[in-house]
Amino acid sequence: MPYIVLGCSLLIAAIDYIIKILVINNLKPISSFAVIPGLFSLTYVENRGAAFGMLSDARWVFITFTVIVIAVMIYLMFKKRITSKLFNISAVLIIGGGIGNLIDRIFYGYVVDYLSVSFFPPVCNFADYCITVGAALLVIYLMFFSDFLSKKDKNNGKV
Repeated sequence: MPYIVLGCSLLIAAIDYIIKILVINNLKPISSFAVIPGLFSLTYVENRGAAFGMLSDARWVFITFTVIVIAVMIYLMFKKRITSKLFNISAVLIIGGGIGNLIDRIFYGYVVDYLSVSFFPPVCNFADYCITVGAALLVIYLMFFSDFLSKKDKNNGKV
């Protein structure tokens, strides 16, 4: 199963890469395009920071953090042999999205963002949404479907 997760993660990263190439070639020259006026637009942004542009120009911090997160997810898949579908789906999304943004940070020095909705100010990209959904699913898995929290509580109760 870990190899399927990795293959699907690479597919997510490839989709993200293709979309970003299309955005760079077609959207960058015009900057912005309203898909649904007042609600959703495609807007080219070079994000040198994290969410909301925080920690701008901390490129190597983000590269290091991303590599660590991807390595931990791969370690859990291969060494801990977690077989939960929910965990595996979250791993696909987190690893795939992480690789997608990692490619941008390594080769461009910034992440290409392009999805803009009126009710959520920051401009994001496909990889960002994959990471966000994957992280939410991972939290749900850890809270409700794994023994992660129960082991922690048992250890805290011992003196």
